[in-house]
Amino acid sequence: MYSAAAEEGCHIFGTGCGFSPPGTELFFPTPWIDFGLPGTSGITKYFLVLVVALLVASAFWYFTTRRSKVVPGRGQSLAELLVFFIRDNITRTTMGKEGDKFLPLMVTLFLFIFSMNIMGLIPGLQLPVNSNLAFPAVLALTVFVLWNVVGIRRHGFGGHVKARLVPGGVPAWILPVVVPIEALSNFIIRPVTHAIRLFATMFAGHLLLAVFAAAGWYLFNPTSPMGPLFGALSVGYSGFALIGFLAFTAFELFIMAVQAYVFVLLASIYIGEAMEGAH
Repeated sequence: MYSAAAEEGCHIFGTGCGFSPPGTELFFPTPWIDFGLPGTSGITKYFLVLVVALLVASAFWYFTTRRSKVVPGRGQSLAELLVFFIRDNITRTTMGKEGDKFLPLMVTLFLFIFSMNIMGLIPGLQLPVNSNLAFPAVLALTVFVLWNVVGIRRHGFGGHVKARLVPGGVPAWILPVVVPIEALSNFIIRPVTHAIRLFATMFAGHLLLAVFAAAGWYLFNPTSPMGPLFGALSVGYSGFALIGFLAFTAFELFIMAVQAYVFVLLASIYIGEAMEGAH
């Protein structure tokens, strides 16, 4: 966002050039190392923010649990609050007590996704990892594979596939229509939408923040050649843009947590459904 604003060389009440909002080029950083392999982008800024996100998630657990006690301190209480929140609001509501064995996975998934999302707000980094479709796609594919593994282990291959393709209570004569629809819905659309929901939200949110930042910089021109009155107006306009930027940044932080929650909730629902069998 900073670079998007800083690259804009003109201002309101200036030389007459107009506002040029940042575009999708924000999400295609120049490779630091390009391997020249088809379909790859090499080592880019995404690699750096992914490593930082991993370190943030790991540091959270290390510093909050390294001195665990029966009577928890503030750090341990925060970690326990997160675990209990995921357990009581996600795993047990979707899988019952049997979902407790998936609790470590779901807590890790939530913290990892949230860490990747907040990279869009870290000064100097400002690029949410999940604004690149490849990352949420890998996470969604992992959940999809686990969904199948859990279903096959619980009901066998045939039972799992039948449960996903043949809804209970559907008359036999309509199955030729229902089965292809269920196959498309469960095995194609489900993992795709699971990934795209997270990607699209992070992509749009980051682009909107970048527009606010660039607009605020464009509107800031206290030394306007048109005179001090226009200079003061530009500062006022820029102040409104700054207020909007700060307000939306706070809202975006909330959205980042919500999207991590939604991704984990859906993963838990899918796995719970695979455990249950027929639907």
